[in-house]
Amino acid sequence: MARPPSTTLTKSEHAILDVLWHKGEASVRDVADELSRHKPAAYTTVLTMLGVLHKKGLVTHRQDGRAFIYRAAITREQARKRALSELLAQFFDGSPNVLAQHLVAEHEIDRAELEALRRKVDAAGAKGKS
Repeated sequence: MARPPSTTLTKSEHAILDVLWHKGEASVRDVADELSRHKPAAYTTVLTMLGVLHKKGLVTHRQDGRAFIYRAAITREQARKRALSELLAQFFDGSPNVLAQHLVAEHEIDRAELEALRRKVDAAGAKGKS
């Protein structure tokens, strides 16, 4: 039985979406050219990846003459939320608290960043009480 397509974005898929978020919409050639500014990207590879993103529902397209013009179907913020939900589910038992504790324990966070985080936590707590 075939495995369902992953909803997690690969690095290549994310790079393509970055181009579409920046440009609004683009042809396969436009995306390939933009990606090639950083690392060689073959037209056929980009075409295949856009097909995968389309099957995942992450891009839409319209036809303009013989070319397809692609547009992101989700916003950058929606992609972040999706990725965070998957990360929480896969590695942190769905708990934002466990993730936050891990971040504080495993990563250097300076005093100003901790204070900003404390204010956000306090503000969120105040909202929950009202």
